[in-house]
Amino acid sequence: MLERFQQILTRLPRTDHYLVAFSGGLDSSVLLHLMVQLQDRLGARIGAVHVQHGLQQVADSWADHCARVCSDYGIALQQLPLGLSPRSGESVEALAREHRYQALAGVMAPGDLLLTAQHRDDQAETLLLQLLRGSGPAGLAAMPALSRFGPGWLARPLLEVSRAELLTYAEQEGLPWVEDPSNRDLRFDRNYLRHRVMPLLQQRWPAAATTLARSARLSAELQLLTDEFAAEDLKLAQGPWPGTLSVSLLRSFSSFRRRSLLRHWVRSQGGVMPGSRHLHRIEQECLQSRPDAQPLVHWRGLEVRRYRDGLYLLQSRPPRDGPLVIPWREGSAVQLPAGLGVLLVERAGQGISASAWEKARVEVRFRQGGERCIPAGMSHHRSLKKLFQEWAVPPWLRDDFPLLYLDGQLAAVPGHLYCEPFSAAPGEAAWQVRWET
Repeated sequence: MLERFQQILTRLPRTDHYLVAFSGGLDSSVLLHLMVQLQDRLGARIGAVHVQHGLQQVADSWADHCARVCSDYGIALQQLPLGLSPRSGESVEALAREHRYQALAGVMAPGDLLLTAQHRDDQAETLLLQLLRGSGPAGLAAMPALSRFGPGWLARPLLEVSRAELLTYAEQEGLPWVEDPSNRDLRFDRNYLRHRVMPLLQQRWPAAATTLARSARLSAELQLLTDEFAAEDLKLAQGPWPGTLSVSLLRSFSSFRRRSLLRHWVRSQGGVMPGSRHLHRIEQECLQSRPDAQPLVHWRGLEVRRYRDGLYLLQSRPPRDGPLVIPWREGSAVQLPAGLGVLLVERAGQGISASAWEKARVEVRFRQGGERCIPAGMSHHRSLKKLFQEWAVPPWLRDDFPLLYLDGQLAAVPGHLYCEPFSAAPGEAAWQVRWET
């Protein structure tokens, strides 16, 4: 098995640091032992990391076990205590998985290769779970053998190895490991499949785990091909701003091609995949609406909005909570609320008249509606709403724009315009207001 495992490692990216996710259970114990046996041949550092979820009373004893094993091997071990507290009705499996991978990514350095111990039977179970959830090709691809992760890579080098092979190896080598009693809890979907469904399938089809894992691999190949086409479509369908899509071009695609592109678009920006219902809503509400409508489709912290010919993917934000009027006191900067950035002021050749600034009460405000001013160089008033439309600022961003007021009158929209009568005349000392986000 050692030679076979070494061959698998040769397919992975080269690295000078392997990091083994070590739970202390059978699978990760075999993985760590194999890596220790190959350490001299690999010519790289090997470390281990143990995530302590804090969900069971025996967690401390598992951590101690992992520390002893790594000490015996002469391997550095990082302990990552999480102390999770699931809320009522929350999936313990999903919560643990999400926080575990976040913690693991946080300890990786650029180029590190994280190894996890999922095997062929795990892959078969994952495929069945995805089928029961109605997943498409991306879900049916189950767990990839290699993927980008944090600043490095995540690899699953045991996906070609069965649970039975791992058990045989561990017994032959006399490896110690711990048993997680929650792995027998049939309330968890994966455990139910493992202990009730898979044995029945294997009675009828002894190679069930192998063939299911093969289906996952073929689905992964199909997904890679789909992604290649979607990546080309993403270049074709670029919208008016970076990261946006063109509504008119999306409308020209077939529904199948459009949905594939939308999934790829979300995934390319690191978003959580929308379900079929949300994709249908995007097609109907965002792509088929009037240009002046303001459709919104949101799911799991993300939202899709449309403005004119652009389709935007955004992080959902709570309503802005902060003062509507901020006095600009002595100093050269004002910190804006809700993470909107900072306003800076500096001497410049044009901007707000320095003499007007020094005599006035200077304030930063936010839109309330109905704002108007005479833009510098013009002779008549313009509404801020019309100006935002000319600047192609999407409606959901307009209330975030800081507005500069002198003695209660709109004096500037930082980064866009200065208003009369506060604009400096040619040759007059001026202050320039800059908005940094």
